[in-house]
Amino acid sequence: MIKRVVFNQKGGVGKTTIVCNLAAIAASRGLRTLVIDLDTQGNATQYLLGASAIKSDRTVADFFDATLSFTLQLPPLMSFATNTPFENLDVVASAPRLEELIVKLEAKQKIYKLRDALKKLKGYDAVFIDTPPALNFYSRSALIASDRLLVPFDCDEFSRQALYTLLDNVSEIRADHNDDLEIEGIVVNQYQSRSNLPQRLVAELKGEGKPVLAQAISSSVKVKESHERHLPLIHLDKSHRVTQEYVALYDSLGG
Repeated sequence: MIKRVVFNQKGGVGKTTIVCNLAAIAASRGLRTLVIDLDTQGNATQYLLGASAIKSDRTVADFFDATLSFTLQLPPLMSFATNTPFENLDVVASAPRLEELIVKLEAKQKIYKLRDALKKLKGYDAVFIDTPPALNFYSRSALIASDRLLVPFDCDEFSRQALYTLLDNVSEIRADHNDDLEIEGIVVNQYQSRSNLPQRLVAELKGEGKPVLAQAISSSVKVKESHERHLPLIHLDKSHRVTQEYVALYDSLGG
């Protein structure tokens, strides 16, 4: 079972879109796939569940709340999962209550609970974790729990500076908590191939030896349509250029 986290401390770079579309492709290939939504905004939850997102009986907040109890055995992580409308694809839904739990979770040092739960997880072939746009308890938990890290980059100078900070933070987390975490690569997202700035920034990052993945994801209104209709691109339009870019990205990662 491969456990991937998609993380960037900068918001608006496409973490959720990358998580949900790669997960949907994995599920469409017959892999039993789980998305864990650790962002309090719950965009991955809404993307995959649509209107039924508000009906999720158990959420990732319930999982973390359960870790605070010393009197109960922690239920398996899969018991907090909700089926999506897509075959082989489940989600551990987000909830606003995540925000209020942070102080308690940090005080009681529950940073390894997600890692421990994923080690015991049965019945899934792939896990994708969506994270908040901040280095906080939840994103640290995800980085500690995962095998591989994908970093979205949206070809902006502010994103570039944030990227350097992110890589330094990840190096520290690897050294202190998870030396098995592999930086699988930087995903160039919302790419405009005819613009000079994106081409220059990507070329400079490659020149610096940063692990920029060969397959970029283009900017397209089709992605916004995918969000609005709560349909990952592989289910919305298999033949669309951006869908094929996601398929190529998924294939380049080796499943």
